[in-house]
Amino acid sequence: MGASGLLEFFGGLLVLVGFKTRYAAFILSGEMAVTYWWMHFPRGLTPIQNGGDLPVLFCFTFLFLWAAGPGRFSVDGVLAARAGAAEG
Repeated sequence: MGASGLLEFFGGLLVLVGFKTRYAAFILSGEMAVTYWWMHFPRGLTPIQNGGDLPVLFCFTFLFLWAAGPGRFSVDGVLAARAGAAEG
């Protein structure tokens, strides 16, 4: 539980500011999937029955952030824009 809390706190901070967003979102998505299968799925078949609707929601939200990447106003976006401006 302590490792999960550390992942959620520091990974959430990384996603919030947009630094290393793809890496953090991928790891957090996996963590939410593990949370659902280990803690909620044994209690029932569907997320509505077993109370696992939030882990499923966060899992797919983090998967979307992994696929879409950070926006241009994130730390990663600003660093990429500076690198592009320095080259051109």
